[in-house]
Amino acid sequence: MTPTGTRGFERSRLRLGIVIAVICGALAFLVLQGLGNATTYFYNADEAVDRRDELADDRFRLQGTVVPGSVRQTGEEVDFQVEFACASVDVRHQGDPPELFADGIPVVLEGGYAADTDTFASDRILVRHTSEYRTEEADRLALAEEQGCPT
Repeated sequence: MTPTGTRGFERSRLRLGIVIAVICGALAFLVLQGLGNATTYFYNADEAVDRRDELADDRFRLQGTVVPGSVRQTGEEVDFQVEFACASVDVRHQGDPPELFADGIPVVLEGGYAADTDTFASDRILVRHTSEYRTEEADRLALAEEQGCPT
């Protein structure tokens, strides 16, 4: 027979262990989510076109400029094209675009290629809207503008 005081102590200890395990699990989940967002690869439109087969099911960020005249609202989706270094990508964005979204502006899209298509399925649009906007890839934009597209 176990004394009742010892049994109560063991139950308290078990509960404490469960609470600590749940807290550690929640923290691990949050850290992994943060790392996942931080490691989302970044490609310009020309790179994404060149690596289409490699990127088949991957989530990544796509940078380009919205092609003037390509924006079409279709219900809760927006279809448009982005281009970079003379390569363009068809995009279907789920949801409303940000207020500053318009023809001819640089954007960064998050998502991935839709299954068995060359259309980029976007669920997030980041718009370049101030002179303070910076990315680790800012030099790529400047280089593409300098080189221009052959006509």
